[in-house]
Parts: sequence; structure tokens; C-alpha cells
Amino acid sequence: MPFKLESETIGMLLTDVSRLLRGAFDRKVNAMDLGITPGEARTLIQVALTEGIKQAEIATRMGIEPMTLSAYLDRLEANGLVARVPDPADRRAKNVVITEKAGPLFNELMTGLREMMDAYTEGLDSEARALLCSNLRILRDNLRQLDPCLAGKETAEKAEVRVGAAQ
Repeated sequence: MPFKLESETIGMLLTDVSRLLRGAFDRKVNAMDLGITPGEARTLIQVALTEGIKQAEIATRMGIEPMTLSAYLDRLEANGLVARVPDPADRRAKNVVITEKAGPLFNELMTGLREMMDAYTEGLDSEARALLCSNLRILRDNLRQLDPCLAGKETAEKAEVRVGAAQ
């Protein structure tokens, strides 16, 4: 007997939209001809969002292997777009920051991505977009809270404290 799976659940819709957006992102970055790959563009965005954190933390946030991130960072650094700087709290660690040279490329990248998202969210007014963002933040925060493996060590420790306090 064939098994029929419902395709319009939140999980299935999010998975489908995420896959489609990633493909659209890759095509958009390639079409913009910025001199960086889609993976490098994602890395540049994460570095901008998390300015000054360790490479391993960036890899975790991106859901990629540290060696993959290292290759992206090597190329971005060779192009003068990011720099690895000593972590003031740990002499052995390096933090990643965006350089001034990255500014124009980053602005062009973000302008192109905003245009892309405006096209993909056509039909949603500003209130609906704000509600969608709010609901996605709730889902993200719940995932981080309920599955500490998704959020890194700091959140895992907080989750353990909450679980311990609840017992």
C-alpha cells in the first residue's frame, strides 16, 4: 500500500522554500558576476552578521564543515575582502572580520539580493512580510532552544540550566 505524505505541512513547505531560495541565491550571485562564488557570498554575509567571531562558530552557523569554510575564507582573504585577526581572549584563535575593501562588493551583493527577495515576496504587503519574519524568528528560536545541537555550545549550556531548573 503506497504511503501518502502531506506536502503542505510547515516542515515540508519550509524545506521546499529553503531549497528553492538557495538555488535562486546561487543563480543570482553567479549572474551578478561579482568575482566570488555563491559559497563565498554566503560566507561574506555571515562574517558581516557575526563580525569578529571564530571560524568554527561561522561554520556551525552556516551548517558547513570547517574545512569548507576555511577554503572560502582563504579565497576571500586572498581577495582582500576579509581578514583573520587574533582573538583578544584566546591567543591561539583567529576571528574573522570584513575589510573596508569588501564594502562596495558587499553593498552590491545586498542590493541584488534585496531585489531578488522583493520579487519573490511580491504579493505580500509590508505587514505580511513583517509577520512572516516574526513567525520565522519564533521557529528559529524554538529550534535553538529545544535542540541545543543546532545553536552551539553557549545555547546548549543555557538549555541544560533550563532543564535542570525545571526538574
